[in-house]
Amino acid sequence: MDILAVIGAFITLAGSIFLLLGSIGLLRMPDCYNRIQAGTKASTLGTILSFTGILLIMPGWWGKLLILIISVIITNPVSSHVLARASYHIRVPLTKATLVDKYREDEEYIPVDNKKDNNT
Repeated sequence: MDILAVIGAFITLAGSIFLLLGSIGLLRMPDCYNRIQAGTKASTLGTILSFTGILLIMPGWWGKLLILIISVIITNPVSSHVLARASYHIRVPLTKATLVDKYREDEEYIPVDNKKDNNT
């Protein structure tokens, strides 16, 4: 067996472990926002490691796997941010253990112009 394939298998296994830990984190976290954070970080790293391991096992697939890795790096954080922001705007409650709400503090300092458009 090729040494590169063995290294790739271990890296793929590490990615699978991160994916497993992320799914456990989804069950253990107290609220929606913590679950989104745990799931996103673990799934991003786990998927990238798994794809990197497959890349070492199957070097002929480097182009496809590189596109997949780049797409995961871009879409996972953006989608989790959109989900968390939408949850916040529909007022999904924070856990009681949350001490600081920076988003609410930022919203309080933004001046809001309540004037109506003159076009109507």
